[in-house]
Amino acid sequence: MARVNESKTQKNRALELRQALDSGSLLQVRQMLKILPTAGIAHLLESSPPQTRSVLWQLVDKDIEGEVIQYLNEDLQNDILKDLNPEQLVELTEGLETDDLADILQQLPRQVTKQVLQAMDQQDRQRVESILSYDEDTAGGLMNTDTITVRPRHTLELVLRYLRRHDSIPEMTDNLLVVNRADEFLGILPLRKLLVSDPNTTVSDIMREDIEAIPVDMEATEVAQLFEQHDWVSAPVIDNDGKLLGRITIDDVVDVIRDSAEHSLMSMAGLDEEDDTFAPVLKTARRRALWLGVNLMTAILASLVIYLFQDTLDKVVYLAVLMPIVANMGGVAGTQTLTLVIRSMALGHITPANSRWLLTRELGVSILNGMVWALVISVITFAWYGDTLLSAIIAAAMMINLVVAALAGAYLPLFLKRMNIDPALAGSVALTTVTDSVGFFAFLGLAQIFYL
Repeated sequence: MARVNESKTQKNRALELRQALDSGSLLQVRQMLKILPTAGIAHLLESSPPQTRSVLWQLVDKDIEGEVIQYLNEDLQNDILKDLNPEQLVELTEGLETDDLADILQQLPRQVTKQVLQAMDQQDRQRVESILSYDEDTAGGLMNTDTITVRPRHTLELVLRYLRRHDSIPEMTDNLLVVNRADEFLGILPLRKLLVSDPNTTVSDIMREDIEAIPVDMEATEVAQLFEQHDWVSAPVIDNDGKLLGRITIDDVVDVIRDSAEHSLMSMAGLDEEDDTFAPVLKTARRRALWLGVNLMTAILASLVIYLFQDTLDKVVYLAVLMPIVANMGGVAGTQTLTLVIRSMALGHITPANSRWLLTRELGVSILNGMVWALVISVITFAWYGDTLLSAIIAAAMMINLVVAALAGAYLPLFLKRMNIDPALAGSVALTTVTDSVGFFAFLGLAQIFYL
């Protein structure tokens, strides 16, 4: 209930802030920005048109600019950072966690990133470079090098004295990481045990050794699945030799889950999940043009199939009225299967052992649905035209296309994945091409056989 009230309060503040902006009261806007959380300011920037956004950014307190920018999408980050020199970038991002800083630097041109790194002190530069050396979609790209480590032979009293020497401990710290002298990961020391155990007890007596660390090259989506399965708040990351490199925290995993969901949704329309909602017209048009061109090619292919049966359409004109029904039904049925398979692949549910069962299930579903809806459309067609042969033809074409759509929806994502092509991006276009072409070909081909 408290979270709901907090959310409502933030929405009310955002509304009041927009009203203040519209009235031109910049002093009031500045004061209101100071009480908004940094994530709320970032949301406000992303949901504002370019001119308003520029004014808002100038009113943001310089001390929190770095915290705000880490919540912005890549497009907006680039728009803000492109005009800054390396020294300004270092000042802007000072105090950010190394993984958040690395995420920002990965969006900049290589030469600029190099200059920013050179402007940092040696310790910070080494930490950031260690993360930048890994792909951003792996455990190494997600991890934070800011960790607290202890040795097995240390007493809990010594550990507690060590912790009290710090002004604060890293955020999301639920465990201390136990390593040996060679920095090899041995296990974890939960804070909940540390705080209630006898101070004279050694770390080795209460540490957990059954925790498997995350390999540095594990894909980010697999990391997210592990966090979901084990309800982790944080997890250690190790290299191939078992040495501790850092840790991943739940806030970074939430970003992975959100980005994955946005990617699946936006890619089906040929869009980037990092696209700026209020990007300029030319920039947006240029990005969408390529995907529209791809779709035009697939539409031309479907039209060529229709062209093959032009004589049939000339003689049986009402075929043109009915043929979109067959293609559309196939497209919907195929999309249902395609979406299910892509989601299951993202969750790691599909393996070589169970893919055949899934295919058989989808085939059975398509046959049952095909029989039902083929019967429905045949009855409707007979009611319209009173033609028994035409009713049988459209029923057969419907059945064929629904079965093919199910096979395509199940197999295309697996095939595209094997070809290292993003199924979410290319799957829908490929499926539409298959269902349209097969639907038109089956319906018009059968009509040509029986009418001419």
